[in-house]
Amino acid sequence: MKTNFYFQFFGVIIIAGLVAACSATSSTDKKAQLEKLKAEQTKIGGEIRKLEAAIAEENPAAVTAKMKEVGVVELSLRPFDHFVQTQGAVEAIDNILVSARTMGVISEVMVREGALVVKGQTMAQIDNSLTLRGIEELKSQLEMANTIYQRQKNLWDQKIGTEVAFLQSKTNKESLERRLATLNEQLDMSRIKSPINGSVDEVLVKIGQNAAPGQPAFRVVSSEKLKMKASVSEAYVTSIEKGNKVAVSFPDINKTLEARVTFVGKTINQLSRTFPVEVELPADKDLRPNMSGVLRVIYNSALAAIVVPVNIVQDVNGQKIVYVAEQDGSKLVARKRVVEVVGVYDNLAEIKSGLKSGDKIITIGFQGLNDGELIKI
Repeated sequence: MKTNFYFQFFGVIIIAGLVAACSATSSTDKKAQLEKLKAEQTKIGGEIRKLEAAIAEENPAAVTAKMKEVGVVELSLRPFDHFVQTQGAVEAIDNILVSARTMGVISEVMVREGALVVKGQTMAQIDNSLTLRGIEELKSQLEMANTIYQRQKNLWDQKIGTEVAFLQSKTNKESLERRLATLNEQLDMSRIKSPINGSVDEVLVKIGQNAAPGQPAFRVVSSEKLKMKASVSEAYVTSIEKGNKVAVSFPDINKTLEARVTFVGKTINQLSRTFPVEVELPADKDLRPNMSGVLRVIYNSALAAIVVPVNIVQDVNGQKIVYVAEQDGSKLVARKRVVEVVGVYDNLAEIKSGLKSGDKIITIGFQGLNDGELIKI
């Protein structure tokens, strides 16, 4: 009650002085009068504070009741990552459309969608009956040629017969061997094989259908090697580099993996104003091609930074301010600090200047505080 009385009393004096000064002075004396009034106001403010201190000594309970209750957190240096967040999709590095190596009619399909295959496993057979008959005929001819060659060789070793007959038998045998090797290669080409270990994602041929080189017959996908592709705003084109650490999260399966950037595109998309990045993912049985995820590409890490909750940073008259609790003699008061924010990530703000380790920032009850206001924790 006494404090309010003194405030009202001195307030009336100040207002009366202002009115009297305005009515009694000319425009040339207004600046001088203003300076005089400011000096008087400073003097009166000092007297008010003395009276408040005296009242506080006489009635501590009343002062305590006026204190605003707040919550504080003591600052300490901590690591802080600067990152860019974007959406991405999982892709298989080995996602292969397999086609036949020779023309022909499909005579047998040996796998279905979802089947696991190994490298070199036959997935379909092209009709090879003509090739097989040719091989059988050639084997009979080769058997006869080998017999003739061995006899001519035995005679030639004994210096019997002519060298021409020996060379002709040898040439005939070797020619048939080469033809047989060619037919065996054609026989192998009639089989459509898996080029990798993986699973059959699509079967694009049926029995009786014509197959040809370049015409897709199967899609084989390997889940052992996966990557995630994403697009990043061109604002970060100079920040993100190959090798940057990445946190990849998959909300649908509640999983987060650590990886690194393996590719950074050099071309900016004219429509989206983004550039591509790729991240090779570690092997994981839960990941699937085309699965969506969130990438956090860390492009800068501060080992010792001052970090505060972003919600306590207030914007007042174009300045960023934070209130801290400071000891003023026997009292605890709120002090306004003007801060410089250099980055906001995950509802945390990194402070470049204005705060230091050990400061007790006010995190609860900071709304409506005034500089120098009495507080209690």
